[in-house]
Amino acid sequence: MNTTASPDSQTPTATLDDLWLAETLRLREEHWGPVDDAQALRQARVAPVPLPQRVLLRARLLGRQTGLDACLVTWRRGAGIGLALLAGIGLMAGIGAALGALGDGSRAVNVLHALGALLGLHALTFLFWLGASAVTPRNAGQGLARLWLWASRRLARGPDTGLAAQALLSLLARGGGLRWLFGAVSHLVWLLALTAALATLLLVLSTASYRFIWATTLLEPQTFVRLTGLLGWLPARLGFSVPDAALVAASDGTQQLPALAQAQWSMWLIGALVTYGILPRLLAWLLSVFMLRRALAGLRLDLDLPGYAGLAARLAPVADILDDDAPAMPQQGPRMGSASAAAVGVAPTLVGLELAPDLPWPPVPLPAAVADGGNLDTREQRRRLLDTLAARPAPRLLIVCDTRQTPDRGALALIAELSAVAQRTRLWLLGETARGDTHNDSDSDSDSESGNDNDNGNDSYSDALPARAAAWRAQLRAAGVADEDLLHEAEPALRWLEADHG
Repeated sequence: MNTTASPDSQTPTATLDDLWLAETLRLREEHWGPVDDAQALRQARVAPVPLPQRVLLRARLLGRQTGLDACLVTWRRGAGIGLALLAGIGLMAGIGAALGALGDGSRAVNVLHALGALLGLHALTFLFWLGASAVTPRNAGQGLARLWLWASRRLARGPDTGLAAQALLSLLARGGGLRWLFGAVSHLVWLLALTAALATLLLVLSTASYRFIWATTLLEPQTFVRLTGLLGWLPARLGFSVPDAALVAASDGTQQLPALAQAQWSMWLIGALVTYGILPRLLAWLLSVFMLRRALAGLRLDLDLPGYAGLAARLAPVADILDDDAPAMPQQGPRMGSASAAAVGVAPTLVGLELAPDLPWPPVPLPAAVADGGNLDTREQRRRLLDTLAARPAPRLLIVCDTRQTPDRGALALIAELSAVAQRTRLWLLGETARGDTHNDSDSDSDSESGNDNDNGNDSYSDALPARAAAWRAQLRAAGVADEDLLHEAEPALRWLEADHG
């Protein structure tokens, strides 16, 4: 269901699923604290949409991240199964009511008892719904709908599926649609039950012979004549036949009536069931569905609710994305030239992952077609680059890693974030070759004069380098990085970067 936004709030349309997911996420964060939404915020901030739509975009991204979207699907499936089970119970109840009203045919059928068996409980619940709708509209339409909700919760188990149900009910209650949802469910089940009773009556009365009478101990016979005429007036307007006064008076069980008289009583009973049972429930169900659709069309995101108010500042559009006038990122080590900062994300981009100060940046001279994303050594540098790439994803992103350092979860998480804002990503693993290039002859001479103890220390350090490089490869493979995306030399790395701009 789509909802049309007002010009001052939501210009694009917002679906019920989006609003439902956002409300579920709000309740989850309200109960269990905020989730890690750095990547979702970054993508939502750069979206060219109003604030309500950025809130919904954040919810969609976090829904996939936390699995809440799957919880909504699970609860919807459970609700569908619960409704089907409730509908099946209604059908069986309708069939049972019709068979119970007619009996086994061995005895005469008291028409008033049969009418009470078919319409008594329906009439009480329908009058209760009308009264509740007039007195307490928000609490109307419960009963069977509460049973449906209970069954849905039982069928859709999970830590967050309960929140999904609570979020939907809260969302509909604020929009005035909860009573109509309950009404639609309740009236649908009753409509199925009464329709099943009608079908059973038609089948049984068409294939078996029944004798209809009325009986009384206290009331006068004319009372039944008047009551039968009163109940038959409206069905007669719809084309159903009604027994005349003489036939009603003769149906006291003391005399044998012709088959035509029994057929008239059958049509009177069927007409009462259709007129006072099926038609009111059908009209009430159609009204509930119409009002529910109207309420859904008017649903809006309420940014004044707890949990949404604090998102306004966090989802403010990014104002410091790199451009031609933006200050260059501070870099460690000598710089050998780079493309303009404005080309980051537009052109293939080279970026360093917390490279040590003894490594020059960039590690090789960059061609003019390659943008320099900088050596990410501070939180501010990472945030600015991620915001830039979120606004304009790089066609190719080459991440330079120093394999002399031990891979940690922070580095792997940053690699995942960078990969999410680039069309294609590969990693250049700098190892012992890069380190050796930074040593000069004087370093070698001084090392040779330092004695065996220093040599032993260098040997231990050198022995650790292959193990750390292997750890990098193992961690990256575990994170889903293919072997073909791991590069070890400068020439193939630059050749891959320039592939689209040769």
